[in-house]
Amino acid sequence: MKNNMLEELCYLHTNLSKEDVLQLQELVGNLPLIADLNKANIFVDCLTKEGKHAIVVAEAAPTTTKPVYKKSVVGKFAYEAFEPSVLYTLRTGKPAFQNRALTQEGKTVDQSVVPINGANDRVIGALIMEKDVSEQLQNQQKMEALSEATETLSEILIGLTENRPIIPEMIEESLFFIDQEGKILYCNPSAINLIQEIGENDRSIILPLVSYFPRIQAILNEPEELIIQEVEMLNKVFQVKKIKLDQFDKANGMFVIFKNITELREKEKELIVKSVAIREIHHRVKNNLQTVASLLRLQMRRGLPEESKVHFVESLNRITSIASVYEVILSNSSVDDVDIYKLLEKIGNMLVWESEHENKKIMISYSGQHLQIKSNKAVSVALVINELIQNCVKHAFKTMDEGKIDVLFEQKGNDIEVQVIDNGEGYSSKSKPSLGLDIVRMMVEHDLSGYFSIQRTDIGTLATVTFPVEREMSLS
Repeated sequence: MKNNMLEELCYLHTNLSKEDVLQLQELVGNLPLIADLNKANIFVDCLTKEGKHAIVVAEAAPTTTKPVYKKSVVGKFAYEAFEPSVLYTLRTGKPAFQNRALTQEGKTVDQSVVPINGANDRVIGALIMEKDVSEQLQNQQKMEALSEATETLSEILIGLTENRPIIPEMIEESLFFIDQEGKILYCNPSAINLIQEIGENDRSIILPLVSYFPRIQAILNEPEELIIQEVEMLNKVFQVKKIKLDQFDKANGMFVIFKNITELREKEKELIVKSVAIREIHHRVKNNLQTVASLLRLQMRRGLPEESKVHFVESLNRITSIASVYEVILSNSSVDDVDIYKLLEKIGNMLVWESEHENKKIMISYSGQHLQIKSNKAVSVALVINELIQNCVKHAFKTMDEGKIDVLFEQKGNDIEVQVIDNGEGYSSKSKPSLGLDIVRMMVEHDLSGYFSIQRTDIGTLATVTFPVEREMSLS
């Protein structure tokens, strides 16, 4: 098949004789071996009838390495502007070795071309070998750029440049440039001031760096090119960076940079102390609320007038709901953020569990995102949801043995919307106003700056609370 293609292309586009074509066919049979041996793509090009350009009549890709071309180029024309070496060899009969060329697929290759001679030493074609050097060229360019940058930095820091202001003079970090023996070749003004802090008033800094700062000896001895460690010295905390400069596998020296982070670490300690204090306050508030709740439960066990019992239960639930806010805070890593999902789940489960003592089977489900809000808003949300769920438990299922409550919450643009839905008897606008709903309206409008609505549905009651998202509120 390959020989038929070669014969057809030669007769159609070249002036080669039948004997020339037969000679090329014999050579083409060996192209795969040549390609594997040289780990390169091999081509045979012939001059066209007009003599202006060449045509590829045969090719072979290596199996011993990745080929240069993804697609076959047999039948493609090779123009002089892109393949000058090929046209040079076809016209002069002289070889051309290791020339850079750009393939039709945009890859850079090393190209070698030798003539194929026929009868009477007449050039009948060119044998071309191409090796992909794109990656090698990129790596070479990167190394050249890196070497140039390293040399420039070294010259700047050693002071070999002209007498112009340089960047290290202006940075706050103490910057040293030392040679392989640790001798200081350059230090910026901040570094000089740091050395003077340890009592070295002589501005002629001639000792090795570790003589001034023995604590960094271990860092300098590490073989890694880049090391960042914290070191305590001079009653301060420093972040020490070591950057080795190697050029052509030869050590040129290293940068050592001291950054004073004492103030940062002190602020971190202050934040930790404040966080511990805040968590302790939350813990005490929660314990105090639980103590009040325990006292109410104790009073209820000792006996209450029947007309007072319901008021004690409502007060107990409100106190417990507020306590739930602080329980959720203490369960989080944050000292003042509350997960709405966890909070509403805790309150709802508590209220539904208490309803089981009245021989009612109430199911409750929750759906929504894990939104984080600050504790001051969470207390208001907890009381509002407590009243709404308690209202369902208390009024929606009076004549029913079982029921269902759905608590839905989501963020809609700049608002948080919470819905409490039940499949009970349904809300009536003619019902006597209750303290619970009055508390809800007051807290939603004044504490949360939001809106509250309650309405009857086909299956029960829908209560909706909407309030704006504050800046400190976040979605985890």
